[in-house]
Amino acid sequence: MKRISIVVPVYNEEENIAHFAASVEEVMGRLPYDYELLFIDDGSSDRSREILRTLSERDARIGSIFLARNYGHQLALTCGIDHADGDAVITMDGDMQHPPELLPQLLEKWEEGFDIVQTVRLTTEGVSVFKRMTSKYYYRLLNALTDVHIQEGGSDFRLMDRKAVLALRRYREHARFIRGMVGALGFRRTTVDFVAQARYAGSSKFSLRRMISFALDGIFAYSMKPLRAALYAGVVSALLAVVLFLHVLFETLRGETVPGWSTIV
Repeated sequence: MKRISIVVPVYNEEENIAHFAASVEEVMGRLPYDYELLFIDDGSSDRSREILRTLSERDARIGSIFLARNYGHQLALTCGIDHADGDAVITMDGDMQHPPELLPQLLEKWEEGFDIVQTVRLTTEGVSVFKRMTSKYYYRLLNALTDVHIQEGGSDFRLMDRKAVLALRRYREHARFIRGMVGALGFRRTTVDFVAQARYAGSSKFSLRRMISFALDGIFAYSMKPLRAALYAGVVSALLAVVLFLHVLFETLRGETVPGWSTIV
């Protein structure tokens, strides 16, 4: 029987974990697969760890890894991927915005021979217009600046075949942008569309500061264009400085006083 690893990073999700685990069990229990549900606790300060320990004791298919502190979503996700041992690995969030009901469709596409099955979020219930617009134009900017295409509306909700997982593990960049890494892997891939529901409970732990940091990691990790732009700007600035210096020197030799620093030389 094929084994499926479901990797779920969580941070202060005490209100969602039990409901999410029960939903996954209900869906996977109807499918012909062995599975593990692997939670990565990213340094939670609420009752998340206690709940995870209780779930793990009750069900051997549920495992937990507890990080020493809050390292961030992408590093927690990386930890889970590194420890998953399934024939296929599914990564998703545990707040029910990535619906477990979609798991059969991902597995069906995998059985058809696709190595990566990427979900595409068409819209998210309850999200602000500002967040929708910034997300939309961020992906357009990212795809304009990089050679790696990242699906607009894409997320970290995806299925990867074992060989894609092994290839991904070879990427050991410190600044983790897994969407870009997966986009650079190659392999046969397809997409599954979905509408993200509102969170089951609680609020997002992804602060504005972390969103900005995540966005910048995506741009600078997969594009040489910002670096080239900075280089060109530096070269132009240096040339202008040389021209200005020669102008001041020429005027000074002619006996003209140029206002500014040349008067103190």
